[in-house]
Amino acid sequence: MAISLTEPAAERVRNHLQTRGSGIGLRIGIKKTGCNGFAYVVNYADGVNEEDRVFEDRGVTVVVDEESLALIDGTEVDFVKEGLNEAFRFRNPNVSGECGCGESFSV
Repeated sequence: MAISLTEPAAERVRNHLQTRGSGIGLRIGIKKTGCNGFAYVVNYADGVNEEDRVFEDRGVTVVVDEESLALIDGTEVDFVKEGLNEAFRFRNPNVSGECGCGESFSV
């Protein structure tokens, strides 16, 4: 079980944590929502809970709760800039469908 980061995603997290001045890494989870059932939730991790799994990739700590990990195991997180927009993007091998706007997915 693992979550990985591309170099642009790792650089974004490292830079933001440095600017923020606190935090241990990136927290990734899911919530039930949207047209297809699930959406990604991304925050900066300030600590680790008992139900969390912790991964290290490219010098960045990635924290995922066990319930979310079952749906996003094997996901690669990227950070992309398109014009004025920038966002984390997920390459989740477990996805069976996504909504047209890309905000939610199903497994």
